[in-house]
Amino acid sequence: MSQAPDIFAEYAGWMKTRIILTAAELDMFTLLDGKPQTAEDLAQHLKADARAAARILDCLVIFELLKKKDGRYALTGNGAFFSSRHPESVLPMLLHMNNMWDNWTRLTETVQAGKNPGLKSVIDAKDEAVTKAFIGAMHVIGKSMSQDIASSYDASRCKRLLDIGGGSGTYTIAFLEQNNNMTAVIFDLPDVIALAAERLKAEGYLERVTLAAGDFYKDELPKGCDLALLSAIIHQNSPQENVSLYRKIYQALEPGGAVLIRDHIMDESRTSPPAGALFAINMLVHTTGGDTYTFREVKETLEQAGFQDVQLVRSGKRMDCLVEGRKPA
Repeated sequence: MSQAPDIFAEYAGWMKTRIILTAAELDMFTLLDGKPQTAEDLAQHLKADARAAARILDCLVIFELLKKKDGRYALTGNGAFFSSRHPESVLPMLLHMNNMWDNWTRLTETVQAGKNPGLKSVIDAKDEAVTKAFIGAMHVIGKSMSQDIASSYDASRCKRLLDIGGGSGTYTIAFLEQNNNMTAVIFDLPDVIALAAERLKAEGYLERVTLAAGDFYKDELPKGCDLALLSAIIHQNSPQENVSLYRKIYQALEPGGAVLIRDHIMDESRTSPPAGALFAINMLVHTTGGDTYTFREVKETLEQAGFQDVQLVRSGKRMDCLVEGRKPA
């Protein structure tokens, strides 16, 4: 006989998440980095309530992100990653998750209406902090995965990469590291291109990359490339939007060139990989028509745009599946 689940233990993880997101939003981890403080000291700096701050800090101790001694709080080794000063900081991802919170609270309304009636953009060109959090989060996610993706795909035949919606250049850098004779073009919104310039300069790749500002929903794509990368893009689009984008890519690519799609690619049951099923809900609350797609769905839409020899060239459990389509020579 089945036993009723412990609801609080198993399904109240959102409480822990909300506490950590609030601490990140207030930048508590950075403020404690190298400078242990009391709750009163920290609250004074934040212009916050000392008792409320102390309750947050005590929970962070329970989560092993902080340690407490003689009334003073300091970072643990795990908590240090949440500081903006850590070279491998995950703070941008936390800030992006915090920006996602409001849309997720509208899931019930979204299911009832079919789309989020109070949709709040988490990629807001008018809000620099939101944009930086999103692009920074994508770098946190992609830093190691990009190396894995670039090393697993044979791009030795390709001379010039077009990274569409390439963010700060994480995947461009990974492909250039793997392919010494390759150059690249990053195409993204103007504010994002500025962030890409900073990272490429810091990493020493700026001379091999052309930066092109534009909106792939409105503008034509740069020409002259033989490999186009759509990394974590198609899930934010409806099928119709993807067909329109694929047609732009087809027109921009050199004859014989290829499009490479990195995303969740679902099986026909739409329950595997599990992370993809959850991400479909993320797209439900954050977009008007986005989703995760099966290989059959991706293949059909690529073929509508003219691509041939569409193949699933890499399977995965994360957002690390790859689909390739070719433009006839």
